[in-house]
Amino acid sequence: MVKTIGALFEARAKTFSDHSFLQVPANAARNYHPDGYLCSYGEAAKVVDDMAAKLSDAGYGHGHRIAVLLENRPEMLLIKLALAKRGISWVPVNPDYRPAEVAYLLQDSAAELALVAPELAELMAAGIAESGLDVPTVEMTESLPDLPKARRPAPTDQPVSGATEASLIYTSGTTGRPKGCIMSHAYEVEMGQWYASRGGLIQFEAGVTKVYCPLPLFHVNAAILLFMAVIDTGSAHIIPERFRASAWWRELAETGATAAHYLGIIIPALMNRDPEEWEHKHQVKWAVGAGVEPTLHRPFEERFGFPLIEVWGMTEMCRMLADCHEPRSIDTRAMGRPQPGLDIRVVDEDDVEVPRGVPGEMTLRYSAETPRRGAFSGYLNLPDATEEAWRDGWFHTGDTVVMDESDMVTFVDRKKNIIRRSGENIAAAEIEACLQDHPKVDRVAVVAVADTMRDEEVMACIQVLGAADDTLAQELFDWSFERLAYYKAPGWVRFMDDIPVTGTQKIQKHSLFGEQGTETDGAFDFRSLKKRG
Repeated sequence: MVKTIGALFEARAKTFSDHSFLQVPANAARNYHPDGYLCSYGEAAKVVDDMAAKLSDAGYGHGHRIAVLLENRPEMLLIKLALAKRGISWVPVNPDYRPAEVAYLLQDSAAELALVAPELAELMAAGIAESGLDVPTVEMTESLPDLPKARRPAPTDQPVSGATEASLIYTSGTTGRPKGCIMSHAYEVEMGQWYASRGGLIQFEAGVTKVYCPLPLFHVNAAILLFMAVIDTGSAHIIPERFRASAWWRELAETGATAAHYLGIIIPALMNRDPEEWEHKHQVKWAVGAGVEPTLHRPFEERFGFPLIEVWGMTEMCRMLADCHEPRSIDTRAMGRPQPGLDIRVVDEDDVEVPRGVPGEMTLRYSAETPRRGAFSGYLNLPDATEEAWRDGWFHTGDTVVMDESDMVTFVDRKKNIIRRSGENIAAAEIEACLQDHPKVDRVAVVAVADTMRDEEVMACIQVLGAADDTLAQELFDWSFERLAYYKAPGWVRFMDDIPVTGTQKIQKHSLFGEQGTETDGAFDFRSLKKRG
């Protein structure tokens, strides 16, 4: 079995040399590839080899890490392949980060180099300045330019193996700061192969399947799960710059997409649009995603003519769940069943397995003999957090689910400290830490509130020093918006006379609204201001 990304891509590029590989829809308003982009496996292999040679000439090799800030350009994936060939870890940077967030990523990852799109160079420079580090930065567009010499030799001269770190992806956690998830070559290869082999309604066919995915390339979904499945099967990856409801059906039709990825927010946005000619011209046979409201699931399929396959996945675990075999449970939040290679146990707060039909936390493993096979390698610089997540030999997901007598797993709720907004996992603790630094904030609790368009929205409940009014609410929103990615800033700010705490001064979030109304009553609404800069 192929264990490295380089070996997998080299083999598939030879077999599927003439097949379409990466495609970008045309968009005259976009600042890269305005006329669109299309490359075959063979053409991509030449680009990847050239990039790898430049990396080698500059002394970058096995064990180095390189931060990459290229938005959703296809070059984001081509450079990932080149880095993998050299044994260099790909550290994608969220373009919506603020300088402080970029600084933390650079400090934590110890990146040797930063590759950045020209229009994002200012953000990277500000992040580097705030980090106090001297990270060389190279601007790139459609090709990799000459690079500055590496400042230290590659940490190892051993051959790249399945255990080699391929990517370091930062994901929100309950402790505030994002955690760097270490993903090995074997992990990423196996993630794609697991996805591509689910069967049922999910069918990849070499030279035929073309998957349209508007999700960001700094996420595991588009850049690893789908990307590796596409490579393994000789399929094509279609990469718009982001989701645009007005362009969705036209781009599906113009690119010849046969499948798509979605998030829950996409479904109501499409359902709310008036009928249009383009929606009848697509060739989509299936779509994979998460978060569709059960009340919209069946109407969407009836209107647009293809199944929405609900799945569950996370950065730390390469094996996803999928409700992809008929009969599907589309009137519920069903996510699929355990399978060989993916054991599931539902437990209570004491890690005791609960009876079928009783909600509990979903925990996972490969098997009793090799529980961590197919999982991430650990959280960078956080060995204790890694072991805590793996306590008792099971990975604790933080998601509350119910498993029925047929083994079907149905989603119930998310861990209270994680807010899921438009597909982004947001750590409440990170926003709380930011707001707590404001001199007028005495105590703060950040929680999720339901949102019809974005699944959940961020609400900051704040106990202040002094008077609270609309001017202070705006000041606190601006404070957060300037320091955090736009989607993390509170969409709602609610002042409270007293935020309840326990005897050990832990905030009692479950008691926040007990005697002070419910959720958004009396809160200031800043949702319309949460826009990309």
